[in-house]
Amino acid sequence: MEVEGMEDEGPSSHSEDLQLAQEESSHIETPAPVENVFVDKQAVDKLTEGLLSHYLPDLQNSKRALQELTQNQLILLDTLDQEVTKFRDCNTLLDLNSLFTEAKVYHNKLVNIRKEMIMLHEKTTKLKKRSLKLQQHRQKEALEKEQQREKELERERQLIAKPAKRT
Repeated sequence: MEVEGMEDEGPSSHSEDLQLAQEESSHIETPAPVENVFVDKQAVDKLTEGLLSHYLPDLQNSKRALQELTQNQLILLDTLDQEVTKFRDCNTLLDLNSLFTEAKVYHNKLVNIRKEMIMLHEKTTKLKKRSLKLQQHRQKEALEKEQQREKELERERQLIAKPAKRT
């Protein structure tokens, strides 16, 4: 019997299927006939028709069910492929979001480092000015001490008795 080409085409299809099945059954070869058996052709036709009428509707229903299942399976595979694509897109978006979050964190760190560098520059500038003022003040004090010492030495020299010259 041929199951693959059977489609539900109406009542004429049923009789065509019966004829095909009868022709195929007449072409079946047996390996070696053991004895000659005489069978009534009308009985064989009726048995074949009965067998086909009994199993053919179930086979056609099974074929339709298999076709429907195959179609549903194709739809499910397509839907599954779309879902996989959505998950990949979501993962890509999550990766992008994490990259943007990481970039924002590093940007904030750079801003903080810049602020800290500006603050350190201001502090070093103030310290340099203060250091310069202190150095000038120390130099001034050292100069004043040196001048004071020279005045004291000069005063001491003037106070030291000088021998009078005899004439």
